[in-house]
Amino acid sequence: MPRSPGFTLLELLVTLAVVAVLLAVAVPAFTALVLDARLTAAVNRVVHGIHVARHESLKSGADVVLCRSPSGRQCTEAADWNAGLIVFVNRDRDDPPRVDPGEPILQREAAFPLATVLANRRAFVFRPWSRSVNGTLTFCDRRGPARARAVVVSYTGRPRATSAAAANGASNCPG
Repeated sequence: MPRSPGFTLLELLVTLAVVAVLLAVAVPAFTALVLDARLTAAVNRVVHGIHVARHESLKSGADVVLCRSPSGRQCTEAADWNAGLIVFVNRDRDDPPRVDPGEPILQREAAFPLATVLANRRAFVFRPWSRSVNGTLTFCDRRGPARARAVVVSYTGRPRATSAAAANGASNCPG
């Protein structure tokens, strides 16, 4: 009797077992890859904002502020850094920083999904000819302090991305 094309039950079960093992190995690695990519994207968005602020400060000769802003229109003290941020030229140098008429907003960043952003400053001020405000922004996700990242801003306004443990910010992460 000729053999009909197709799979036997045993061949199908072996194939399904191999696929299940591959998925069991691949899914956790893929999840870690996605979480790393999201954390890196959040860090890069903030570093880009710092570069924009520093460049504009030197170019215009005015103070430029990076501050938390969930609305994208005004700095606020009530919101967390992960709710969003803005970069604007603070021509009148008010403290706490506030966007006034005639002060352009250079960059808006929406909320950071699945990340908690903490900082030891309420705003970062970049000054053209004197010391800027230094500080650290810590980026955490559901994996806790072990995988946290940090952006350290120096007095010259230069950002440096590093692990949160190296910046002493890992203990700020929840979990």
